[in-house]
Amino acid sequence: MDDTVDPVEYYERRFGITIEDKEQRPQKGRRKRDSGQEAQVRELADPTVLEAGLKMTYTPSRFEGPWLADALRGFYDRELIADVLAMIKGGKEACVYRCATTGPIPTPLAAAKVYRPRQFRNLRNDAMYREGRAPLTLAGKPLTERDQREMRAIAGRTRFGESLIHTSWLMYEFTAMQALFEAGADVPEPYAAESNAVLMAYVGDEYTAAPTLNSVSLARSEAQVLFERVLRNIELMLRQGLIHGDLSAYNILYWEGIPWIIDLPQVTLLESNRRSHAILERDVQRICDYFARQGVDCDAHAISDDLWYRYGQDEVWAASDFDLTLTAKD
Repeated sequence: MDDTVDPVEYYERRFGITIEDKEQRPQKGRRKRDSGQEAQVRELADPTVLEAGLKMTYTPSRFEGPWLADALRGFYDRELIADVLAMIKGGKEACVYRCATTGPIPTPLAAAKVYRPRQFRNLRNDAMYREGRAPLTLAGKPLTERDQREMRAIAGRTRFGESLIHTSWLMYEFTAMQALFEAGADVPEPYAAESNAVLMAYVGDEYTAAPTLNSVSLARSEAQVLFERVLRNIELMLRQGLIHGDLSAYNILYWEGIPWIIDLPQVTLLESNRRSHAILERDVQRICDYFARQGVDCDAHAISDDLWYRYGQDEVWAASDFDLTLTAKD
């Protein structure tokens, strides 16, 4: 990448996103004294970060390389991965890489989900999902009232507080995957977590990662079976007290007849989030929208009402109290 290219604009073009920043970026052609963001970018771009000698068959870009190496260093040090082979998904919040494994992981490949640097991430409406969730540490333990410094930092949205929120966001994904995998849900097995990455089972083969369900057209008979399996997974989540929160055909991988549910950082707690009914309804609606196009006869409202009747909590506010606009493309 050319040194004159604004790194934020570079990521916007590469991943097709718009990054909102609290600090206004300088207009093209104008130079200003170093901003905090520029200092962070230069630090990330420092080539000495890569001097650890981590093996990467994949060739990252200049700005991608240092933070990718930094995010995955713990997995290398713990001898969980031996190489990064390819990027298999670039997203607005994270990128996913196919990695060669080593040590205790029983399969030759794993997927590393790496959250992009904070100044390049664009988490929207995260407070809606965090309601009722105690912040988690990197060890997966909730902060308590005794952790007053941390709680004040989170409430004040200081830089330290933002880092704690980020860690909690990542660890909710990891711990939710652990609970759901152990309960028999169709989620990739989670192997390990670092401060900016989650290592999990890879879905696909050595040449091709599993496609997302939205890119797949199904025969009607197959679609009906798959629809029922996805509903069983939603019900299994509810039994664990969880709602995916962003479930759609874009967050389900399809491989050899199995729907693999992914992307769980916004997992919603059924009992303690006032919006849980509305979030459940939105998840079910998105799933029904996709399967209806595949020829499945489904009534999203009836399904979500039935699930809520069997698993919902009376003290949680009704879905009609909130307007959750469907933001998924499908």
